[in-house]
Amino acid sequence: MIPAYGDDALVRETVASVLGQHDPGWRLTVVDDGTGLGDWVRGLGDERVSYHANPVRLGINRNFQRCVDLSEAELVVLLGADDRLLPDFVGRVRREAERHPDAAFLHTGARIIDGAGRAIMPLVDRVKRATSIRPAGTSEAVGGERLAASLLRGNWMYFPSVAFRRDPLVAHGFRAGYDIVLDLDLYLRILRAGGHAVLLREPGIEYRRHPGSLSSTGATDGSRFAEERAFFDEVAAELAAEGWPRAARAARWHLTSRLHALTKLTAPRARPREREGARR
Repeated sequence: MIPAYGDDALVRETVASVLGQHDPGWRLTVVDDGTGLGDWVRGLGDERVSYHANPVRLGINRNFQRCVDLSEAELVVLLGADDRLLPDFVGRVRREAERHPDAAFLHTGARIIDGAGRAIMPLVDRVKRATSIRPAGTSEAVGGERLAASLLRGNWMYFPSVAFRRDPLVAHGFRAGYDIVLDLDLYLRILRAGGHAVLLREPGIEYRRHPGSLSSTGATDGSRFAEERAFFDEVAAELAAEGWPRAARAARWHLTSRLHALTKLTAPRARPREREGARR
């Protein structure tokens, strides 16, 4: 599933990366929350690719939920409209899903690219790499408080590289009101319900970072940090009540979110708007 917003060169690259999969066992649905993409998608002439245009704009959170509602396959990926699958993604995920039939979701990790498709490794991704759980082998099953606490210290999962079992995905879905932490919120609710994940060592996608992304604009105006703080406060109380003290402590500290704001506050070239958002 690709939650898209209109037509541009990046979403076309995303679709091309799905068409280029070595394993043909996939279907693609583009869910357009803008305009202009339908003719191009239909012009591909590939029966595996379908197109859905929302009659009114839903916004990022509700468009993600629309993707969940429209999904049909046992394994569901919500692929960012500016990211790219590596050619072996589908094959590797299907094999690991067969090996771990009880896993609620699988995560492959990512290579990081910029707007032009060049490999980069900015600070945020170096931190993600340093704080992530690295599988002991080619893959590893992880769940419970261990995974929850790790993700709350720093959300190192790349959402477009996650393949969900459809049943838990539909059962939990995306809570309205979250645009930045919608992925972390979903992971935690699945884990708290007893689900677990399978972590694959090798990356499966190319994750694109560029100034126009939601995470970048949210960090600029401060909305990202306000949403994160409210979320972490809520989750910390809930986890403490459930008897997950390490995870609750990680939520209360939300250290990487604080450090992210600090880098914005102290950046020598930060604009006044960025400094004010980080200060709040």
